[in-house]
Amino acid sequence: MTPQSRILVIVPCYNEQGAIANVVHELMAVRDREGYKLDILVVNDCSTDNSLSIIRSLPCSYLNLPVNLGIGGAMHSGYRYAYQNGYDIAVQMDGDGQHPANELPTVLQPIFQQEADVSIGSRFISREGFQSSFSRRLGIQYFRWLNQLLIGETVHDSTSGFRAFNRRTIEIVNRYYPDEYPEPESIVQFGLQGLRIREVPVRMRNRAEGVSSINTSRALYYMLKVSLGIVFMYFRLNNKRHR
Repeated sequence: MTPQSRILVIVPCYNEQGAIANVVHELMAVRDREGYKLDILVVNDCSTDNSLSIIRSLPCSYLNLPVNLGIGGAMHSGYRYAYQNGYDIAVQMDGDGQHPANELPTVLQPIFQQEADVSIGSRFISREGFQSSFSRRLGIQYFRWLNQLLIGETVHDSTSGFRAFNRRTIEIVNRYYPDEYPEPESIVQFGLQGLRIREVPVRMRNRAEGVSSINTSRALYYMLKVSLGIVFMYFRLNNKRHR
């Protein structure tokens, strides 16, 4: 992999009319500055605001999902697009403005240097920039412990949606990617399938648009549901490996 590899940045979008244009324009500026062979795909997850009309006016490709699939379904659609169109690298960046495009070279570096199959931008290594809410940080620490228990991997920011995958990983997520809250579950998926996971420190911003689907009142429900998903995935993939 090199900076001249074909890169697809996948931006899931649900009701982010105030942020999505700036996200795309920031990515274009980084592409031009770095000289990347980079395309942008916005996946509109059945937004009910003005997001779709804004996306249509932007200089990028887009998928307009006919029903709301959630973040997992939206990203799976994007990864299948990346696989079918022969991209070498796929990057996930949120459409709400939390992930600065200027941090993209940092996230891509382990992929370019062939040090990782999965590169994750983490806000908890250098601990600079936006650090998320207290309840969410507790949940992230819990998932770090669960990952260590199940696959022996220490991932400080397992809910980060700022990620880069190489072609080997794209082929895997083309076949299957977790639904609803895929980021913590996919860490176990990647670990059990022998992928090299690397975290890199990035600065994140508070979201510019929209509201998180994970709030304090839903935190316990979220942790329980994702924990069950992680455990089920662990046993399903372990059974496949030992057949």
